[in-house]
Amino acid sequence: MQVAVDTTRQSVRLRQSMARTARYPNRPRIAVAAVPPAAAEALSLFLSSFAPLPRPTMELCLAARAGTTAAACRRRAPTTTGVPKKKRHGGGTVRVRCAATAPMGEKTEYRDGPLERAFMGLFARKMEKYAAKKPAAQAKEERAVWEWDYESFVDVSRRVMLGRTRAQQQQAVREVLLSMLPPGAPAQFRRLFPPTRWACEFNAALTVPFFRWLVGPSEVVEVEVGGVRQRSGVRIEKCRYLESSGCVGMCVNMCKVPTQDFFTNEFGLPLTMNPNFEDMSCEMIYGQVPPPLEEDPASKQACYPSLCSMSTPSAPACPKLQ
Repeated sequence: MQVAVDTTRQSVRLRQSMARTARYPNRPRIAVAAVPPAAAEALSLFLSSFAPLPRPTMELCLAARAGTTAAACRRRAPTTTGVPKKKRHGGGTVRVRCAATAPMGEKTEYRDGPLERAFMGLFARKMEKYAAKKPAAQAKEERAVWEWDYESFVDVSRRVMLGRTRAQQQQAVREVLLSMLPPGAPAQFRRLFPPTRWACEFNAALTVPFFRWLVGPSEVVEVEVGGVRQRSGVRIEKCRYLESSGCVGMCVNMCKVPTQDFFTNEFGLPLTMNPNFEDMSCEMIYGQVPPPLEEDPASKQACYPSLCSMSTPSAPACPKLQ
């Protein structure tokens, strides 16, 4: 009896499906594009080599997209007990719950969740191997990856700079980036993302959500690469790393140059980063080969004397770039 009932239900569903098809013959059907077996295998190996990450709890705010201010975003967001309010005194702090940053001269304060802190902890732990050791009085017990904060991450970066030349700093970051990837990942990346327009635009789209914890809010923009207009640019509103460190040398030696070199030479996907030291914004252009550092305007940038504790105000360019 049960078999007869199930068979009847299947027949009814089949007749209903055929009736819908006859009624709407021109309705578009969803088709799945054929994926080359080699690409499918490479993508499977590349993704399976990563351990699954916990799903973050996110606060979504679309007010910035509509042009509203950070204060309006906070009014719309649910209130949280113990969260300090926005302070707008000279050189004060602006707390961010959505895609908005403080203007130049004020510091943006981010509300990082467990996933963002985990990324900070993973990078900081890898960089600790190359960082100058803290005095015994300041040393702390080893923390879990989600117990790190951004200031600690920047402190580790600063200690990596100590006692190293520009080339040594960049090499240390390269080794840290390689240690974050599974064996064979650069080769798999080259196989999956050859330097085409699609690959450049796809990586630009991935940069916005995946690197928000590192650089802050950003958006995909249209840029010109080789005389062709394409959406492979990323505009960082106000770089969190530069804002927190206040150091031109850290921006160039620990972020700009190593990232450009890693994507261009390890991944085979050219990338150029153009930081704006006047407002701390930055433009990333996937598909554009970066110029030699000696020809890059960033190599001649002076220090932030009021922001960087290691600055040399009398020097025409940051000494760490020499």
